[in-house]
Amino acid sequence: MRLGVLDVGSNTVHLLLLDAHAGAHPIPAFSHKVELHLSQLTDADGSILPSGIERLGEVVAHALRVAEDKGAEDLIAFATSAVREAANGDKVLEAVREETGVNLQVLPGPDEARLTFLAVRRWFGWSAGRLLVLDIGGGSLEIAAGLDEMPDVSVSLPLGAARLTHDRLNGDPPGPDQLRELRKYVRHEVAKEVSKVARAGRPDRVVITSKTFRQLARIAGAAPSAQGLYAPRSLRARDLTEWLPRLSQMSSAQRAGLPGVSPGRAGQLLAGAVVADAAFDLFGVEAADLCPWALREGVILRHLDTLVS
Repeated sequence: MRLGVLDVGSNTVHLLLLDAHAGAHPIPAFSHKVELHLSQLTDADGSILPSGIERLGEVVAHALRVAEDKGAEDLIAFATSAVREAANGDKVLEAVREETGVNLQVLPGPDEARLTFLAVRRWFGWSAGRLLVLDIGGGSLEIAAGLDEMPDVSVSLPLGAARLTHDRLNGDPPGPDQLRELRKYVRHEVAKEVSKVARAGRPDRVVITSKTFRQLARIAGAAPSAQGLYAPRSLRARDLTEWLPRLSQMSSAQRAGLPGVSPGRAGQLLAGAVVADAAFDLFGVEAADLCPWALREGVILRHLDTLVS
């Protein structure tokens, strides 16, 4: 069957079409992305602005037409932290439903972590042993750890790269005092979860996912996307330590000139690097492998698991 998955994230609305059936490897057939940056279209009270709601409806309606044109038999649509944590999230969901007929399912943060963990487990298999999985999104940081297909620990923290940039960094580049306060805040929040994650056991393999980690790995020397999905890619803690002060002195335009960094995300790469550096340090990670599968694939795999072959 051809399955469509619509992911309304903090940065991007991403439609992914796959040819899949239960027990088989999902084969990507078509991808359509719009950089909406929904998490930035908010007022002081944390509500998504009317212009943001209108634009989201337009983007979802277009994605629905694309899915139909490409032969999708079914569409799974979900939203993450930008809608989940908006003060008017219910109003946003209702507006999208009335305009498009699409019923967006809002994923709780821990579910994001669990589904991302499932995707990583399926990608690397049982031979990877006990996993620690880290994912930096636009609105949140997901942490999951365990030995099985579902993690023993799943945590979601409000430490997304877009959120932190919007809320805590001004200037291009931001000043050293802002960066110091951001680092202090991020490490305080991550440190609260260290003992909980440690109780899941020492990981045999640490895995990272998401666009932020992909960009950080790429500027640190990982293989470019042109080398294909199966090229091994990793990120070392010492590379983060070296790159963080360099990124802090660059403007967004300069970061956009780095390999693998898109102009639309260059502004939030510094905040993402602060989160990555804190997570690696506090969880004692020396190096992590990059997984090409993440939340979307986890949603797909869980859906396929429910089908009768």
